[in-house]
Amino acid sequence: MALWMESGSEPKTESEMADLDALTALKESAALELKEKGNQHVRMGEKHYTEAVDCYTRAINQKVLSESENSIIYANRSHVNLLLGNYRRALTDAEEAAKLCPTNVKALYRAAKASLLLNLLTEAKSYCENGLELDPDNDELKKLMKQIDLRKLAVEQHEAEVSKAIAAAKEVLSAIEDRGLRIGKAMFQELTGVKKPVLDKNKILHWPVLLLYAEVMSSDFVEDFCETDNFSTHLNMMFSESSPPLPWDRENAYTREAVELYYGAGSGVCLSKREILPYLLEGSSGSNAQSICDEEKDAMDHALRDISGKNDSKWVKVNENRTLYQVLKEPNFVIPGIPVFYVVSKKSSFYEEFNAGKWVLP
Repeated sequence: MALWMESGSEPKTESEMADLDALTALKESAALELKEKGNQHVRMGEKHYTEAVDCYTRAINQKVLSESENSIIYANRSHVNLLLGNYRRALTDAEEAAKLCPTNVKALYRAAKASLLLNLLTEAKSYCENGLELDPDNDELKKLMKQIDLRKLAVEQHEAEVSKAIAAAKEVLSAIEDRGLRIGKAMFQELTGVKKPVLDKNKILHWPVLLLYAEVMSSDFVEDFCETDNFSTHLNMMFSESSPPLPWDRENAYTREAVELYYGAGSGVCLSKREILPYLLEGSSGSNAQSICDEEKDAMDHALRDISGKNDSKWVKVNENRTLYQVLKEPNFVIPGIPVFYVVSKKSSFYEEFNAGKWVLP
C-alpha cells in the first residue's frame, strides 16, 4: 500500500495511487478538523488561546491544504498571537498568510496591526493601504489607518522636537566652548531642577544662577541671569529697601551694604563635551536621544579634567561690578552645572568663620 511506500518514490500502480489519494484525503480532513478545533478554542476564550495556536500549527504541518486554505490558518494564528501579545510572531504569520494569498484582507489587516504594535509605522501603513485597495469600505482598516497616521504624526512631531532640542543644546555647548568656560558635575539639582543655560537670538547666554546663604544653607534662585549683567544689578533688586527681610535673618544682617558673594575655587573636575551635551539635554525632548554627540574624541577630555592644583578649595570674593561672564571665565571657576554663588554678610558672626576657611559645604 502507498502508506508504506519509501520516501521519495512515486506511486506506479492504480492501487498505489488510490492509496495515496486516500491518505492525502485523510490528512486533509485531519488538517481541516484541527483548523476548526483551533477556531473553537479561540471562541472559548483566553485560557484556550495556546491550544488554538497548537491546533493551527498542527494543521499547517499536515502540508496538504491549498495555499488559500493555509493562508486562512496562518491569518487565524496571527490573530491569536495578537491576542497573546506575541506581536512579532503575529506579524510573521500575517506576512506568510498574505504571501500565500495576496487577496487575504484579514491577513493584511493583522499584518498592519502587528506592525503598528511593533512601532513599524511604514510597514503598517503599507499593509493598510494594500488592504484598502482590495476592500475600500473596510471599516476596521479605515480605523487602523487613522491610528497609524496619528502615530506617525506624533512620531514626526517628537522627532522634530528632539532635533530642535539637540540643535539648541549644541549651540549652547558651542557658546560655552567659545567662551572657554568649564562645566563640572551638577550640584544642588534638588534646588534648581533641570534649568539650563539658553542662548538668545543675539548669541548671548542666559544662565540660571543659584545663590546660597552659606550660614543657613537657604537659597535664592535667579532664573535668568544674563551673562552681560553685572552682579550689583541683581543684588540691588534682591536687597532693595522695598524687599522683605529674609525670614531667618532675625538680626537683619543681610542688607545690601553688608552682603558679599563668593564662589568656590581651586578644585573641580571638568566634564568633557560628550558629557556636557547629555547634561544640557536633561529635561528636554532630547533627553533620551542616542548618539547625540558627533565628536569621536574630545581634546579637552584630559587637558582640563582636573584643575585642583596643590591647594584645597578656597572661597573667592566676587567683584560686584564685574559681569557674570567675566567671573565665570576665571580659570579657577568650574561651573557646577549652573553657576552657584555663596552669600555671606559682613555683619554676621558667621562672616569670620567663613573667611577663615573654617566653613565647608555640609
